Amino acid sequence: MLPWLLMGLGAFSNLWKGETENAWVGAVGLLAFNSLYISVVFRGFVREKRESATSYALLAAMGVITFGLAVGYGGSWLLFFPLLSLACGTILRGRALGACLIALAGCAGVIAGWRGDHASEPWTIGYGTFISGAVTAAILMLSETVTELRATRQELARNAVEKERLRFSRDLHDLLGHTMSVIVVKSEAARRLAPRDPDAALAQVADIEAVGRQALTEIREAVTGYREGSLATELHRAESALAAAGIEPVVRRSGTPLTPRTDALLGWVAREAVTNAVRHSGATRCEFVVDSTPGRVRLTVTDDGAGSAAPAEPGQDAGLPGGGTGLRGLAERLAAGGGFLESGPGAHGGFVVRAELPADTPVEAAGCSEPPGRPARPRLNP
Repeated sequence: MLPWLLMGLGAFSNLWKGETENAWVGAVGLLAFNSLYISVVFRGFVREKRESATSYALLAAMGVITFGLAVGYGGSWLLFFPLLSLACGTILRGRALGACLIALAGCAGVIAGWRGDHASEPWTIGYGTFISGAVTAAILMLSETVTELRATRQELARNAVEKERLRFSRDLHDLLGHTMSVIVVKSEAARRLAPRDPDAALAQVADIEAVGRQALTEIREAVTGYREGSLATELHRAESALAAAGIEPVVRRSGTPLTPRTDALLGWVAREAVTNAVRHSGATRCEFVVDSTPGRVRLTVTDDGAGSAAPAEPGQDAGLPGGGTGLRGLAERLAAGGGFLESGPGAHGGFVVRAELPADTPVEAAGCSEPPGRPARPRLNP
């Protein structure tokens, strides 16, 4: 932007050769214009400064000087109009820029025609004035757009990393929390059975080995991002885990078959509900009811214990489901799939976890995007 000031060499030559009346006025005007131009150009590349009232005031001062020099001296001094247009292109945007350039171009052409002492035709002065500001603004806007795109790309990369971290933390919580609870329950059962029924104790130990091997497989799948649960599989495991903990499992299913993604999400819900029931409920009976229709799918887990949600951790809202990360993370998963999760004390005692999803769950449900449908509801209204 700065080399264009060489366009003012003609005016400087007139001053140097003494061809300008009141040369001191012209010299002051030339110095003031160049100083204002440099200041405006540097401000134009900083958005906060460009959009400030100071920049507009500097442009207005340049306009006053340009019109005064052009009307008073004409000739080479008319080239200050294209320079003023360049400065406008660095500061102004949108309709304000278009209106300003048209006005400047028209005034430059009219003054050049009125003076009649410039080497070029009046229309060329007007055209040069308009095109100078237009091209400058276009180039700067393109540069700004490229900068914004780079910043956006970096932000998307950071969001992708955070999303993957959140997925991994959720999967590990759901996998390890359930697995360790089952191992502890079955270990206690094996210890109780060992003195009086060694064969039954060995069966529990075999189950512990199977659960451990399955946990290793699931952790590998979670690390690679390809784990997809199954409601039927989780219900089958739930029966074994609940029975080992002395809780009677009851499973009821009705309705249409589930899509794979909906089936996987409800499998996570069943796993978390079983983990909480085994660890915290003190229940004697736990019932799973799956009701699916062509439009919606609902899973309700009810126990008759004192409460199956994990106690709230320090700094967490006790009103949220479970107070911890398990049910909270499930609520986010289901909300991303257009459904919701609610949990709390049942109307007749015990604890209830209810999940509902559309029959065709979106792909984003496995991630951490914002919920496109009904928001997650943290409490169940008895």
